[in-house]
Amino acid sequence: MPEPVLIAAAWPYANAEIHVGNLTGSYLPADICARYHRLRGRQVLMVSGSDSHGTPITVRADAEGTTPIEVYKRFHEGFLELFVKTGLTYDLFTSTHTSNHFDISQKIFLALEKNGFLYKDSELQWYAPSLNRFLPDRYVEGTCYICGYENARSDQCDRCGSLLEPGKLINPRSKIDGAEPELRATEHYYLDLGKVEPDVVEFLEAREAYWRPNVLRQSLGQIKAVGLRGRPITRDLEWGIPVPIQGWEEKCLYVWFEAVIGYLSATVEWCKINGEPDEWREWWHNPDSKSFYFIGKDNIPFHAIIWPAELIGMKDTFDEMMGKDWKDPFVLPYDVPANEFMNLEGQKISGSRNWAVYGRDFLERYDPDPLRYYLTVNMPESKDTDWSWGDFLSRNNDELVATWGNLANRVLSFAYKHWEGVVPDPGELQQADKELLEKVEAGFDTVARELEAVRLRAAIGEAMSLASEVNKYLDQSAPWKEIKTDKQAAARTVYTALRAIDSLKVMFSPFLPFTSEKLNTYMGYSGQLFGEQKIELKKDELGEHSVLRYDPEKATGEWKPSALKAGQKLQQPQPLFKKLDKSIVEEERARLG
Repeated sequence: MPEPVLIAAAWPYANAEIHVGNLTGSYLPADICARYHRLRGRQVLMVSGSDSHGTPITVRADAEGTTPIEVYKRFHEGFLELFVKTGLTYDLFTSTHTSNHFDISQKIFLALEKNGFLYKDSELQWYAPSLNRFLPDRYVEGTCYICGYENARSDQCDRCGSLLEPGKLINPRSKIDGAEPELRATEHYYLDLGKVEPDVVEFLEAREAYWRPNVLRQSLGQIKAVGLRGRPITRDLEWGIPVPIQGWEEKCLYVWFEAVIGYLSATVEWCKINGEPDEWREWWHNPDSKSFYFIGKDNIPFHAIIWPAELIGMKDTFDEMMGKDWKDPFVLPYDVPANEFMNLEGQKISGSRNWAVYGRDFLERYDPDPLRYYLTVNMPESKDTDWSWGDFLSRNNDELVATWGNLANRVLSFAYKHWEGVVPDPGELQQADKELLEKVEAGFDTVARELEAVRLRAAIGEAMSLASEVNKYLDQSAPWKEIKTDKQAAARTVYTALRAIDSLKVMFSPFLPFTSEKLNTYMGYSGQLFGEQKIELKKDELGEHSVLRYDPEKATGEWKPSALKAGQKLQQPQPLFKKLDKSIVEEERARLG
């Protein structure tokens, strides 16, 4: 059985368009890694969905005078369109507003309660007297008492990443009317994090050798500094998953508690769709399984502390509630490669100020692979980065077009023209030819090493460096000159370059899938490197919802060097990338603000 790999991508709030910072923060790196692991023949499952119950959705609905479900469905459909256009190959992109997710979330709540990891307590929560209602944490902002950030949410500071105690927030204000709310007592269920602290610390310490410093700092570092305390997992809300306890019908499960459950519930949903309802165990109970959680730095505590705590706390009882007696421990996150933030032209991305590059808007004017490339080479893996339209232009023209695109196009066009549309017979390869192929083929190990460690910038850098080596080889051999005096020597050079390009095509394919598929066709292959995406409509007790699914049926790609044979029929090639005019820089900057 192939090694199971779970690719868990952050669940976008269904209240706003997805911008380039969101894409490079979690969704794109998840897809790159999913595609790579598929090429390695592993049992990959990439899951996520729209976070439909977060208070940002109710905030938006209030502002628009509509309902949360209408807001969620509108943005959810936009997400599906964007993900298809950018080539994000979710095995299942679903939603938290499904009967399946309701069921799994309530079962986990009850399992935690039965195992003694929940308790009830009264707490002070923000209340708006003018509205006669309790306010969710995201409806209240103020100054962070830890770092001084003036626009911190009452439950978490987006600047320092700290989980906050609402009552300590400085100068609190309601986002609805700006008035100062008051704290009133209300009863809630709490997740007893202190009870699982030793297990969570043991889990984190086992990953110190390879987790990113920012993730360890916000998880293990915070635990050692202040310890873990209980956190409420219910809220006084109408929009969300009802608490499955009699007498608690007017309260819902807190979104931060149930949203992370989506990784498991989406796996269960995918298995049900495929007619194998128990197969979810392969990713959640199999000790050989590896799970990767792709998120932004603001979500580190929820994925590196709270979700592992939930998995530890529900143990045997969840299986019993699923009608099984497996009693196997849950697989805890193998890696949480959280990214930092991407800014835009030196400023923080802000939807309210229209200071953003939105994915769907970008793709109305440009192709998806240049977007994927720039977001990868500029990915904020260890520190915040900046989207610059000037840098995007130069990366596209100087690297994608000049280094890689022109290499593939000129060699294929030359071969197609001078050898009657087939791969030329090289005869016996010379030392320089063999050395180039050995260097390129060694890239399958060096690029893979970076991909395994989720160092995506380094991985694509290695591939582009190898493309430069092939260009150097061609500059030295100059087959366009050789062909005038020694066509066999030119055939040997072109064959060597074609084999190198064929290998590079595979290395580039997780990052640049659209152009890699085109190149695969130009080189005469009948199959596809990857499968296809499709949007399907599903129906359950909560109504209809659309999902995005990856169909692997036509996928033939493998992570291995080229075995290109002389005589293979080529297709007439076309340029893979477009050179952009420098005028786009000012045109795009003028769209901002």
